[in-house]
Amino acid sequence: MNNKLSRMFQPSMRLYFIVLILFAVATCFFGPKAKILAIAEAVVIILLAVFTRMSSTKRVDKLLDYIESVTDSMDSAAKDTLVNFPMPVVIFNPSNDLILWSNDRFLEATNSREHFFEVSITDVVPGFSTKWLAEGKTEYPGFVDVGDKKFKVFGSIVRTERETGTREFLATTYWVDMTEYSDIYNEYMDSRPVAAIIMLDNYDELLKNATEKEKSTILSTIDEKINSWCSDSGGHLAKYDRDRYMFIFEESCLQGFIDDKFSLLDSVREISGPSGVHATLSIGIGRDGKSFEETFRFAALSLEMSLSRGGDQVVIKNRYNFEFYGGQSAELEKRTKVKSRVMANAFGELVSDASIVLIMGHKYADLDSVGSAVGVCCIAHNRGKKAYIVINAEKNSSKQLISRMALLPEYADVFISPQDAILMADSKTLLVVVDTNRPEQVESDALLLSCNRIAVIDHHRRAATYIQNAGLNFHEPYASSASELVTEMIQYLVDQSTMLRFEAEALLAGIVLDTKSFSIRTGSRTFDAAAFLRRAGADTTEVKKLLQSDLQSALSRYSLISSATVYREGIAIAVSDTPVDRIVVAQAADELLNITGIQASFVLSPDGDSIGISARSIGDINVQVILEKLGGGGNKSTAGAQIPNATMDEVVERLTAAIDSCLEYVRTDEQAI
Repeated sequence: MNNKLSRMFQPSMRLYFIVLILFAVATCFFGPKAKILAIAEAVVIILLAVFTRMSSTKRVDKLLDYIESVTDSMDSAAKDTLVNFPMPVVIFNPSNDLILWSNDRFLEATNSREHFFEVSITDVVPGFSTKWLAEGKTEYPGFVDVGDKKFKVFGSIVRTERETGTREFLATTYWVDMTEYSDIYNEYMDSRPVAAIIMLDNYDELLKNATEKEKSTILSTIDEKINSWCSDSGGHLAKYDRDRYMFIFEESCLQGFIDDKFSLLDSVREISGPSGVHATLSIGIGRDGKSFEETFRFAALSLEMSLSRGGDQVVIKNRYNFEFYGGQSAELEKRTKVKSRVMANAFGELVSDASIVLIMGHKYADLDSVGSAVGVCCIAHNRGKKAYIVINAEKNSSKQLISRMALLPEYADVFISPQDAILMADSKTLLVVVDTNRPEQVESDALLLSCNRIAVIDHHRRAATYIQNAGLNFHEPYASSASELVTEMIQYLVDQSTMLRFEAEALLAGIVLDTKSFSIRTGSRTFDAAAFLRRAGADTTEVKKLLQSDLQSALSRYSLISSATVYREGIAIAVSDTPVDRIVVAQAADELLNITGIQASFVLSPDGDSIGISARSIGDINVQVILEKLGGGGNKSTAGAQIPNATMDEVVERLTAAIDSCLEYVRTDEQAI
């Protein structure tokens, strides 16, 4: 009924004439003089009808001339095929999008009564773009919605030459009704299987000191919440281990879980054990796999990624990338000395089997990167192996430490360039990557690709890209620094009496830098490592000297701090329009946290062809999650990013949008709790 009414009142010449005739008839009822006016109106209507008929005839003749110019090289059968084509056809001028001709099928598709002529095709089909034809393409990208139908549009541009010698371009498009195919495709995509592995990631900590009855109550409550969350999806949930569940559901339900911000995480977090530890879940989801096997493999990789980032979050993996949700809670120290000993023994065997050891950190190496590299050198030297630290001598923030170490006979030729390292590498070379797990952040990606024996020692939360072919991966997001992890291995591999004082000070400097003098991300294991280094001869005064900066750097730092503004809920943003040394930017971000009420800080500065961001946090705000939206990474309290090919205003806008998005997520979580 609605379609009939819309067609009845659709603007057309017939409708206009009917309205005019009704007005003329109505005029007759207003007296004798009105009849004369009605007759005059009737004469005008007749004249208009004759004029319209003549104009229409001329327009048809003009249209036929256009069709003739297009088909003058065709035979009569081909011309008839164009006119009576079984699918909608439209010919229009690509320079102004005005329709020149359309067949009856197109009129039926658009519910129109009269042929379109010199009407813009974008007015007839809103949202339709003709840019693809100008780009030389013959197929419209995606479907075109016309009413409740979907069409796939094919077409091309042809050049015609009129009898007058002028050349014109015509665009001919063919519209294929794909409504049924689209519905089947959408149904197929919505019914694709999705696999999820749900893990109670702090099982042992949660049930520590609990009686059997308390354990049963806690686990049954968690089971009930998980079952309740999964019940509305129509999927299949199965518990296959004491702390793991397999959940299979359809793709159509996934967006609902995302929109709900995976409320299961908050629901389970309400449960606590006898020790006051709250239950946390890690969920790995695999989708878009070519087979069930690949989908389950994606789910397992997602769970591994979630655990490596600290747990209490959801990670979704498809064929192309990872997506992260949650991860706002504080990380808890879960390392054990057993794992450190196992990793140390495995690493020692790798070093013993290597011809030489190359150690490489991240670009623009800081004290933690160089300090942990020095610690690995100490292990290699005690195993009788030659070790070299790969570093850019100009672009680093540890020149004072490097100069100090280079004066020692044991480290005279240890610091080498990436080019020299590539020339040294052979099939038995062990490459140790410290203080990063992302291939795009290492000092030399060419060296990374050229070595087939790789070990990774890092404390940063894993991002979507990470070094996947490592033979040993000592990755602990709960550790304060890479120097702390290396120090733990040294305790099992090196006799304390053989360790050089300068090596101990280099490692301690890395720990002090990343913990901001033991004020953030500091656990009991951090103090154990520092105590070991102190016993090995590390002088805290010398460490303090390594952290000093010159007067000009201090002035630049305070200039940055003075430019800071507070952006909602205790977040400080400082922007420099001129390039500033990376060390100064990082120090400014640290010092902003000393201001009362500031929980997180972001300092932006031009850095070559990109904009550098250094972020710090001492509250509940996870700066890594924020900067990951801009392509950066790090951990909850320390993160950074490099934004190429963008202006400062654009980066600030993207940063504030990322902050708003993450704060909205946190606020929703708090309301749910």
